[in-house]
This record gives sequence, structure tokens and C-alpha cells, in this order.
Amino acid sequence: MGLNQDITTKVKEILDTNFDVTDVTYVPEITDTKLTFNNGGLKFEATTLFIDMRGSTKVLNNHNKPTIAKIHKAYLHTTVKIATSLGGQVRSFNGDSVLAFFQGTTKNSLSNAVKAAMQISYMISSSDSGINKLLEKYSAVDFGIGIDDGKVLCTKVGIGGDNNTKDLIWIGNAINKSVVISDECKSPNHIGISNYVYNNLNDEVKYHTRKNAFGRDEQVNMWTAYNVIYNGISETFYKTNYYWTVQ
Repeated sequence: MGLNQDITTKVKEILDTNFDVTDVTYVPEITDTKLTFNNGGLKFEATTLFIDMRGSTKVLNNHNKPTIAKIHKAYLHTTVKIATSLGGQVRSFNGDSVLAFFQGTTKNSLSNAVKAAMQISYMISSSDSGINKLLEKYSAVDFGIGIDDGKVLCTKVGIGGDNNTKDLIWIGNAINKSVVISDECKSPNHIGISNYVYNNLNDEVKYHTRKNAFGRDEQVNMWTAYNVIYNGISETFYKTNYYWTVQ
């Protein structure tokens, strides 16, 4: 059988076979035995956090490859450590972007994702953090983080074997929307969230308490509303330049 016929036969099989979806309460891994190359996938609900570096082309042009690798490794290490410390599970690296899931749809899981974003923002962008000045001696790292919540379908793709011939893909509006939100965010407003996430946050990541002119505590909303066209419809998202310190 020639290559053309081999591909055509497989594609016909994929398109003509029913796709089986199994609901799960965890974030799948590539080693999950429930995931095969057959037409099937695992569906779960989670808060999606997507972070993308800004100006990576400029960084690429300003430094040699070993330096760029060091910048990327430092930036990605920081993101992964913080996300996992708050219950997030990192599942995808794509160049200078990271995709993480906080399984569940409770106020705590939503708020943990936002807190992770605020801690990432602090570590990378605040001059008070331990790594900001270390990164700045090479290149200041700008970035955007987008967060949304919803159901995600995970399925296994590829042809098996080693050397990156297989991977997991993640499908759902929560992922697409988190990417769109991330694209709208940059310094100083590094973090953006969907309307659904905003309306379901714990107060600790929604309001900042400060003293007013009379010395009394008052709550200040940390988020600013803005509109973006998503899927042909104007939607309200929220941005912030607030961060959460890391001890």
C-alpha cells in the first residue's frame, strides 16, 4: 500500500468511526491507559491558565541561542513551580507558552488559578522578587496570562513510538478563550480573566483592602472590565496589574 492510500484509509477510518467520550474527574496524562489512538477522549472540567511571553522575536534577535535557552528555562521553571504549588497541572509547552489546568469548578479551584497567575506576575515582573533583576540583566520578560473555566476534551494523537510521534491535544472554549484573553494582556496588566471566572472568585483575589482617608479599611476591586470580540460576540473580560507576593 502506497503512502497516499495508507493516509487516506486511516483518515476515512477516523472520520467514519464514532468518537467515544468518557467523563473523568482528573487532568489526564499521556500515560493514561484510557487514552489510545482510537477515536476516543477524556472530558474533564477545569480552570485553564495560559501564559505566553511577549516579544520573543526581539529576545531571539538580541541574544545567542544558549542565552535564549536560559531565559526560557528560568521563565518556564517559575511558571511550573508556582502553578503546581497551588494544585495546577502543567500539560503543554509550546515555545514560550505554557498551558496549565486547575481541575474542578469550585471557587477555590478558580481562585487558586488566579492566585497562581498573580504569583507568577510577581516573580517575573516585580523588582521586589528574587528573579526579576536576574532576568533583566539579559532581557526584561513581558507576558500575558489568560484564565477561563469550562469543560475540556483530551485526546491522544500521533502514530505511536518515541521521539515526539505522539502527544495529547486539548479542545474546548476555555482553552481558546484563555489564549484570546492572554493576547490582550501585557505590562502592566499581565493577567486577564473571563467574566465567569470573575463572578466566581473568592474575595481574596478579587478585592484589595486598604486604608481610606479616614483610616478605615475599604475594599478596592482589583479588576478592570474591558470588552473583546470573541466568536463574533462582544464579551466582558477583566484585567489586573495586582500581584501576590511569594515568600
